Amino acid sequence: MSWLVFAFSGPVLWAISTHLDKYLVEQYFKHSDVAVLVLFTAFIGVLLLPFIAFYDPDVASPDAGSIALIMLAGILYMGAMLFYLRALQSEEASVVTPFFQAAPLFGYVLAYLVLGETLSTRQMAGGAMIVVGTLIVSVHFERNVRGFKLRLAALMLACGFALALSGLIFKVFAIRVEFWTTTFWLFVGEAIFGVALLMIGSYRRQFIAVLRVNTTALLTISGSNELIDLGGGLGSRYALLFAPLSIVQAIGSTTTLFVFAFGVGLSLVFPRLARETLSFRELAQKGAAALLVAAGVALVTS
Repeated sequence: MSWLVFAFSGPVLWAISTHLDKYLVEQYFKHSDVAVLVLFTAFIGVLLLPFIAFYDPDVASPDAGSIALIMLAGILYMGAMLFYLRALQSEEASVVTPFFQAAPLFGYVLAYLVLGETLSTRQMAGGAMIVVGTLIVSVHFERNVRGFKLRLAALMLACGFALALSGLIFKVFAIRVEFWTTTFWLFVGEAIFGVALLMIGSYRRQFIAVLRVNTTALLTISGSNELIDLGGGLGSRYALLFAPLSIVQAIGSTTTLFVFAFGVGLSLVFPRLARETLSFRELAQKGAAALLVAAGVALVTS
């Protein structure tokens, strides 16, 4: 099977996962805090900890400082997911996801400051295109008055920065220590984030109430969503064995386009499952922004 199939499995499955996130938020968390939904992601890694420890008995080998930093990466990742879900609670999926492309831009800046990596002219141009694309998609028109979705931009830029910093920490220790050891303590950090949320009374009560009322539906849909997201990550990483990193990353940036395409399709066929705006102006604006963001990421990673 061609490596291209595995490379495209990432953005396709991540786009499906995004719409499932949107469905979960609207169906079960519309009137509750999305922090409760984060708890499902926070604890899913706990199930894998015994298997990782069995596969890699040296998970406790890093020093305390290294373990603390790796766990911080997990906490940052969960914080990024919380920002993302808060944005998704009030905006369309195709408007939210282009902001994820800001993460590579933050990543390159952090890599320059921490690792001394430099950007080429092409990469800087691509970074500018990413910023412009996310600004375009966050502009809306209402009664002929131009407005800027400041809350959306703030949430998703904070999400992008947290993802970039988490990725930087993970990269450093995955190379210096070992991939599975780093993954183990990353999951521990995510679980700590979840425990901290459960210690807040309002979140704990909402979590118990939601599970009690919708146990089967939530466990089924959330479990499927986590598996889909995991499949996308594994497929994209497997493609790295056969193709240059920059090409696989460029293909991964098409997630936004698949989210947009799936959203339009769902709005036409199953309007109850998606509420994408289908006016020509909205379609043209979002399509142009998604293409610009994808082109920018392609330049950055080339």
